[in-house]
Amino acid sequence: MRGTFSLGDQCRHIGLICLCVLCPIQGGLRKDIAAKCTNMEQLDKFDLAILAELQNDGRLSNTELASRVGLSTAPCWRRVRALEEAGFIKGYRAELDRQKLGLGVLAFVRLDAERNTGDSTRALEEAIQKLPQIVSCHYISGSGTFELQVICQDLDSFSRFARESLINLPHVKDLHTSFSLGEVKASSALPLDHLKT
Repeated sequence: MRGTFSLGDQCRHIGLICLCVLCPIQGGLRKDIAAKCTNMEQLDKFDLAILAELQNDGRLSNTELASRVGLSTAPCWRRVRALEEAGFIKGYRAELDRQKLGLGVLAFVRLDAERNTGDSTRALEEAIQKLPQIVSCHYISGSGTFELQVICQDLDSFSRFARESLINLPHVKDLHTSFSLGEVKASSALPLDHLKT
């Protein structure tokens, strides 16, 4: 019987989200095959509950997670693995308190590039990736090319970083900076309500 089931059959055998990588019928498929399954995008209420819980606390044990979402431990573990394999869960990390670490300044920097050709933009992107003070970078619409979030110890250290690093990035024409005066909300949790049926 091995090899006679389609990816769709395997997905239906287990549930809405593709768990082909752990399919009991096949005994497990390669990741590259599982990634091609068309059912990978169909998240059910258990998958959404798992994502919501792990967004709030990525250190939950599988036993605690299973209890919170209403599953037994084995299916919960399989679903988490499938969500990881499908790329819905990109990783787990600790959330650090920048103030306690002596990083008191958060600046929003709009960066204008001299020209926006493919090569010059790639060179600028690569240079931005190498600077740990830049914690976020986005292409933006309107004026400017990139919007950066920059974290430094204080205004003096930001000023040095702007003069010595930011303005000297390849193809940079101008910088416009605003400073955070206080944090009202800073969350990396994504809204999931639009996925609920």
